[in-house]
Amino acid sequence: MRTRIFSKLTNDEAEAYLQNYSTIIVPVGTVEMHGDFPLDCETVVSEAIALKMAEKTNSVILNNLPYFYAGATLAGRGTVQVGIREGIDYLFAIAKSLKRQGFNRQIYLSFHGPAHMTLSPLVRDFFEETKTPILFVDIIMALMKHAKDLIPNGNFYDIYVGAYKIMGRLDDVPLNPDKKEESLTESSVSQFQNVFSLAYQSAAVGYYFGEKSDHAQTPVIRNAEQRLEMADRGVKIIEDLVEKIDLPSILTSLDQLDDFYHSEVLKKYGEWL
Repeated sequence: MRTRIFSKLTNDEAEAYLQNYSTIIVPVGTVEMHGDFPLDCETVVSEAIALKMAEKTNSVILNNLPYFYAGATLAGRGTVQVGIREGIDYLFAIAKSLKRQGFNRQIYLSFHGPAHMTLSPLVRDFFEETKTPILFVDIIMALMKHAKDLIPNGNFYDIYVGAYKIMGRLDDVPLNPDKKEESLTESSVSQFQNVFSLAYQSAAVGYYFGEKSDHAQTPVIRNAEQRLEMADRGVKIIEDLVEKIDLPSILTSLDQLDDFYHSEVLKKYGEWL
């Protein structure tokens, strides 16, 4: 294909794709304060991973979805905050449109911690209405599962720089040749961890960070050479992570799950389902 990015296809190319395939990957991001990285860095990571997945599965991606619930980062005036319910409704409308177009296999993914509060209700409510299983892949959960293998040196932020390289935007990652290195400090809200840990990522209680440095104490990138080194390491981490997630086998399981519902569950309980 000329491109895997759905919005860059012509209508004829989109219709030709849909003659034979029905899978679309939808990366969902955010625009928020994130240390010394651009505000859209978690959007870009999600898009880069989606693009690599699309290449493995002959799929397309629906990108440009950056404005959703950010969370506790409103101390930064660059943070765009959208309500959780509003985000769910917006994506639900998109999911219904994609299904009408012929995309019965929809994979939603995000590298943003609180994204599960938007995407998990989406996939459940969509199934209840359409009886079509769509999937949410929490990339952070997948990364943490394989972190020891993928990031043995602890350079977590290489992933962000690598994502910008994959998306052809490496120059958007700023250089800070004159900035002093900052020592890692304890978060201003770490004293409340006993409350935060009662539910998954940001879902237990509402709060905001007390300091801008609480969210992403990022490394200082001195020059273009260092940035490129980080990018190359990050690209490899992303490619290895995509291999471990193994989307082709997940798509097979989705097909089997769909068949299970229609061939077994619906036959037994279809009268009230």
